Amino acid sequence: MRVLITGATGFTGGHLARSLRRKRHDVVALVRQRDRRSAALEADGITLADGDLREGVRLRSALAGVEIVYNIAAIYRQASAAQAEYHAVNASGVAWLVEAAAAAGVKRVVQCSTVGVHGDVEHPPANEDAPLRPGDEYQRSKLAGEHAAAEAAKRAGIELTIARPSGIYGPGDGRLLKLFRGVVRRRFVILGSGAIFYHLTYVDDLVEGFRLCGEVPAAAGRTYILAGGEVTTLVELVARIARQAGVAPPGLRLPVWPFWMAGALCEAVCVPLHIEPPLYRRRIDFFTKSRAFDISRARAELGYAPAVGLDEGIRRTLAWYRAQGWL
Repeated sequence: MRVLITGATGFTGGHLARSLRRKRHDVVALVRQRDRRSAALEADGITLADGDLREGVRLRSALAGVEIVYNIAAIYRQASAAQAEYHAVNASGVAWLVEAAAAAGVKRVVQCSTVGVHGDVEHPPANEDAPLRPGDEYQRSKLAGEHAAAEAAKRAGIELTIARPSGIYGPGDGRLLKLFRGVVRRRFVILGSGAIFYHLTYVDDLVEGFRLCGEVPAAAGRTYILAGGEVTTLVELVARIARQAGVAPPGLRLPVWPFWMAGALCEAVCVPLHIEPPLYRRRIDFFTKSRAFDISRARAELGYAPAVGLDEGIRRTLAWYRAQGWL
C-alpha cells in the first residue's frame, strides 16, 4: 500500500520508512528540505515529497493516494525551544495533518506520542490507563498532540491510532550515545541510587509495532504502549552495557541535588538567550524518574512481540557506534 511518513529523515522515522519499503510498500517521506539524509532515503527507493505539517497545498499533494499516515515528526527536547514551537509542531500541526489526511481520503493516521505523557511512574509497570502527568514541555506538547489528533479524527471521520514508545535505541541513535560512551570510556557517573526502572525499546521492534498500529483493523481508535520485552533498573542497564563492551561497570555514585540545582541555574541563564544549556534538569530526571511499562494490550490486540533481547540490542548498538568511530 501507499504510506506517508513524516519525520523520515530522523532516527525512528528513517528506520520505519526503510522497514516498510522492504515490505514492498510504496513509501512517501514528507521532508522540509533536501539534504544528505533525504538523499539517502531516495537512494533506498523512498519517494520524497517536499512539505511541512503546517503547509496546506504541498501537504495535500503529498497525501494523494496515501492509505496510511505515520506521523513521527516532532520537536524533541530542546531547552532553548519556546513553548509555542513545541505546540506548533507537536500539537497544532498534528491536528492539521489529521484533517488534511481525512480530506485526501486516507484511511488511518498513526500518531507517535511518548510514554513520557505518564510522567514518573509511581506504581510500575504502567499501562495505557495509568495517570497522565507529563513533566516537561515536550511531554505536555505530545499529550496535547494526542488530544488534538483525537478531536480532529472525530470531526473528520478518520481512523486514528496512538502509539506511545518508551526509550528508543539501536543503530543510528544519537540520544543514548552519551550513556554508552560514558560506560565504555569508564566515565559514567550514576546520580542517586540508580534503583529507578529504565525501559528501552529496540528500534526494529518499535517500527514493527508502528506497522501493526497502521495495519491491524482492531487498532483503530486505540492507544498502545510500545516497549521492549525486558525492564531493568538503571544500575542493571549500565552493568549490561559494560558487560557487552567488555569493561568494568561504573562504581562512582553522587547525590542528585547539586546537579539539579546547577541545571536549573543553566536554564535560567541560557534559555532567555535562546542558547542550549550545557546542563538542564531534564538530563537529571534520567536518574530520578522511573519508567517501566506494561505492553499486554499491544501483545493481545496487535500481536506485538519484541524480538530483540536487551543484551542483543546493546551489542548491535555498540557495534554500530564503534563502526562510526563514536566510542
